[in-house]
Amino acid sequence: MEITSSHNSSSMMWFFKDRGFDDNSIQGMFRKCKRLEIVHQERANENWEYLRSIGIQERKLPSIVSKCPKILALGLNEKIVPMVECLRTLGTKPHEVASAIAKFPHILSHSVEEKLCPLLAFFQALGVPEKQIGKIILLNPRLISYSIETKMAEIVDFLATLGLKKDGMIGKVIVKDPFIMGYSVDKRLRPTSQFLKSIGLTEEDLQVVAMNFPSILSRDVNKVLEPNYAYLKKCGFQDRQVVDLVVGFPPILIKSIQNSLEPRIKFLVDVMGRQVDEVIDYPCFFRHGLKKRLELRHKLLKQRNLNCSLSEMLDCNKKKFLMKFGLLEGCALSN
Repeated sequence: MEITSSHNSSSMMWFFKDRGFDDNSIQGMFRKCKRLEIVHQERANENWEYLRSIGIQERKLPSIVSKCPKILALGLNEKIVPMVECLRTLGTKPHEVASAIAKFPHILSHSVEEKLCPLLAFFQALGVPEKQIGKIILLNPRLISYSIETKMAEIVDFLATLGLKKDGMIGKVIVKDPFIMGYSVDKRLRPTSQFLKSIGLTEEDLQVVAMNFPSILSRDVNKVLEPNYAYLKKCGFQDRQVVDLVVGFPPILIKSIQNSLEPRIKFLVDVMGRQVDEVIDYPCFFRHGLKKRLELRHKLLKQRNLNCSLSEMLDCNKKKFLMKFGLLEGCALSN
């Protein structure tokens, strides 16, 4: 038995070397997966070629196998093919399955019956539309590795405590941000919701924010939310105004201060000559590109000495903006 194991191990060493793996990577994979020592090269080669055949690029295969060397030891027709075929029924675009495997190769090591089917049923029970279930799983394939009973059920219960109890509300949150299911309730989601309440958001405000931009719930309070809140206060916004900004445009609490918020505030005040509190009536001001939209549109309006509110200036596409202010003739505007 030891002779066979040694022979297979040596055979697999050459298998990896032929595919460009260095010695450190090979040793790491053998440590991760002891089964490689008894895997026949024929099985490994068969699995490798199958992964290529479903659209995974050759250059990505070493990275995928390094993350999950067990892939080469799995039974092709017993394990890998059934999972791939099931995932294909969930996808709508070419290469979605290949992309999901590249993100989380361990998905192939899970059971269709024991993991994937219960996961599909779990999302259906939350009111997630069938087409969206596939999108969720292929976007965040790591979901298959989470325990439904302990981890995901706990997150659903937490979202319900925020008042998201009407049919389908929690499902809509998960569709918008499938990655929320990977966070800890106690270490991340609850502290974030408590922070949002502490700055003045009511339960209804929190529901609106969670439905429109659920990923804010998974951001770190100390590293992201508090610094942004402090910056907004430093700009002169009052407590209720900050709440209005957050409810109107939740990403304002996670946008980069240096690269996003500060340049826009400076442009608003120093270049446009407006009062900072004008954004209260149009929080989505912070959504628009500085150079592609703000600077170009301000320049056009200034050239013609035209005045308008921020929403009139920005809350429309290029054509409507040009028509609204009679700027269609001889004008080329990218946004």
